[in-house]
Amino acid sequence: MSRFELGGAVVRRGESRDVHVHVSEGLSGARVDVPVRVWRGPKPGPVVFISGAVHGDEVNGTGTVRQIVLDPPFELAAGTLVLVPVLNTLGFERHMRYLPDRRDLNRCFPGSASGSLASRIAHRLFKEIVERCDYGVDLHSASAGRTNFPNVRGDLSNPEVERLAMAFGCEVVLDGVGPDGSLRAAACASGRPTILLEAGEIWKVEPSMVAYGVRGIRNVLIELGLVKGEPSAPLFTAVVDHSFWVRAEAGGFLQLHVAPGDLVRKGDALATNSSMLGEERNVLYAPEDAVVIGLTTQPTVVPGLPVCHLAVPRRGVERIARALKRRPHGHLLHRVRRELSRSVMVSPHRDAR
Repeated sequence: MSRFELGGAVVRRGESRDVHVHVSEGLSGARVDVPVRVWRGPKPGPVVFISGAVHGDEVNGTGTVRQIVLDPPFELAAGTLVLVPVLNTLGFERHMRYLPDRRDLNRCFPGSASGSLASRIAHRLFKEIVERCDYGVDLHSASAGRTNFPNVRGDLSNPEVERLAMAFGCEVVLDGVGPDGSLRAAACASGRPTILLEAGEIWKVEPSMVAYGVRGIRNVLIELGLVKGEPSAPLFTAVVDHSFWVRAEAGGFLQLHVAPGDLVRKGDALATNSSMLGEERNVLYAPEDAVVIGLTTQPTVVPGLPVCHLAVPRRGVERIARALKRRPHGHLLHRVRRELSRSVMVSPHRDAR
């Protein structure tokens, strides 16, 4: 394909061009656009979209896409890269996850030309961006009051999705089709294999999360033939079918005993809940061997609030334990774990052996 058109602009091979995709109108009647950088290699190849901020407050993805736009970490040898820093511009401008109609854009794909505001925007984005591409990588962060250890999510029953997920080079890969109406589920259903990265917190551009995202995107583009070079390997790969939140059983103040990325064994203490004056109320324990992929960043809880998100690897945790003990000098994973641990206060449980 020597000619690629998006947002009314034609971009030819070897060119890079900024375009704006019209998705809606504001209360004043002013256009609402989504900014896009189209970057084309000199040779034919797949078209890949990289998107951030489908939830308007999840700006780690925005920072990752902007890093590629502002300081490209690779040369594009072939194909086309469609870089979308912000999909949900209306939410982004308000520092909000949702659109002004209080709907979640990431539950509205592929959308409808005659539906709600969210559905109409989803329809425009899907027609103008997703359907012009062959593959996709969608970048997310945890929801409010939580942080996520980086994990890739995709429907591994789809061979091309599995190819992307494994190529990304993430230590934790969650197998699943994704929620109905999500961008990745709708894109895959339309024949455009797409994976999702969850990493870090909302309202932040965290340096290690950006580095992790850029590294993984580069790995995917090498796999698809858009970029030349050798991919960066993960420290380990844990495929996960089953993950769950351990929730607070009492109201009070939490003292966490684990950090994002930690390996826990069945019976390990995850958090102690105490009164405002330090009287212990209860302790939450790990019900299975698992990897900590999510934590609350809010120390006060009431019964039922999520505290710790645990992922149970298919093949157990022994390989992971051995990999973590090796600790190769300078591996990005250790930087990620160190930086994420600064978002929470962690102390050993007093009964820990």
